[in-house]
Amino acid sequence: MEEYGAGDLLSEAMCAGARVVVVEDCVEAPAAFVLHLLLKRALAAGGGGGGGAALLALAQPFSHYDRVLRKMGCNLSMHRKSERLHFFDLQGFPGGTRGGAIADSLAQLYSAVQRVVETCRAGENAGRFTVMIDDVSLLEVAANGSADDVLDFLHYCVTLTSEMNCSLVVLIHEDIYSSEDGVGLLAHLRYIADLVIKAAPLSTGLATDVHGQLSVVNKGMLIEQRPAKGRKVWSFHFKVKENGADFFYPGSRH
Repeated sequence: MEEYGAGDLLSEAMCAGARVVVVEDCVEAPAAFVLHLLLKRALAAGGGGGGGAALLALAQPFSHYDRVLRKMGCNLSMHRKSERLHFFDLQGFPGGTRGGAIADSLAQLYSAVQRVVETCRAGENAGRFTVMIDDVSLLEVAANGSADDVLDFLHYCVTLTSEMNCSLVVLIHEDIYSSEDGVGLLAHLRYIADLVIKAAPLSTGLATDVHGQLSVVNKGMLIEQRPAKGRKVWSFHFKVKENGADFFYPGSRH
């Protein structure tokens, strides 16, 4: 059993060079905790001053993330004040826009994200930068169901990871794309991902000391994108705690 941090199972399974990370979850096994962990790691990354992040939030307000991360020992208010964290409150996005204006709204959003990344990467402390979208499924809803417009936006973000040497982390709810008609966005994200982290319920049912299982699939082809110990697929259990999460192999917890 290991708690998230240096040397834990999730860190071992993830490759340092992954540019596009897709987190999948479902109602029975929500994976917001993975975003919390990755956000904390993004803000702690890099040199002496740490890294930076832009959080595009559709699922929760800033107060929620600030409260959760504070319990994990990460002060988001401080990081926001120092401009290491750039918070985009998109709960009202795009404000009743209809028709072709959806594409324009997403283009404007991308331009705002691009400016933030360029400014941070050009600063004195140009550490690793992460762009995080807390709910791609809600972004599609905000775009009036236009998966094509959302995919265009995501492709621009992926291009940005190459041009500015940053990373993209997105969460998507797998269970709402279970039908063949709605699988397009999910399939496309899996295709462009270097790393797929999937949370699922236990196959044996509910347990008091285990909340679910994580599978991590590394698709990276570059040397720096290869996971530790040469493994491409990892699978282990997790338990979410107030200040983080525990990861452990089945049967190893006492």
